[in-house]
Amino acid sequence: MSWERTFVMIKPDAVNRGLVGTIISRLEAKGLRLEAMKMQWVDEDLARRHYAAHVDKPFFPSLLQFITSAPVVAMVWSGREAISVTRNLLGATDGSKAAPGTIRGDFASDVGMNLCHGSDSPQAAEREIELWFDDGELLNYTRDIDRWIIES
Repeated sequence: MSWERTFVMIKPDAVNRGLVGTIISRLEAKGLRLEAMKMQWVDEDLARRHYAAHVDKPFFPSLLQFITSAPVVAMVWSGREAISVTRNLLGATDGSKAAPGTIRGDFASDVGMNLCHGSDSPQAAEREIELWFDDGELLNYTRDIDRWIIES
């Protein structure tokens, strides 16, 4: 088991629906540690760099329009196996297929309006964190509660 950092973005639909606190609470309750967070409007340049892997897909123009339509909350979380833990908490990308108990399973019913993004690999996490945050914005610290979450 490895200690990882992952990038999570709460998308415009979740921000507008007032689900920011709920999503953060789920990640915290799982035992993940928040290392950075900011709310911002995504400009087209950042959106294009973030979603570069999808540039040739037919849904890319609507994805750009959506992600730049309202503020997002960008975050860095860490923990043991943080990438897979986070993706499991988020649930399947298509909210209509996401399992109950996951964030998308409980609050989303569409593939486009799916509330949040989570890195899908260590390489993606590193790339996304570098896109969204400067090194000085990442806070590495120890929580007293970690001894009750992670077996040493």
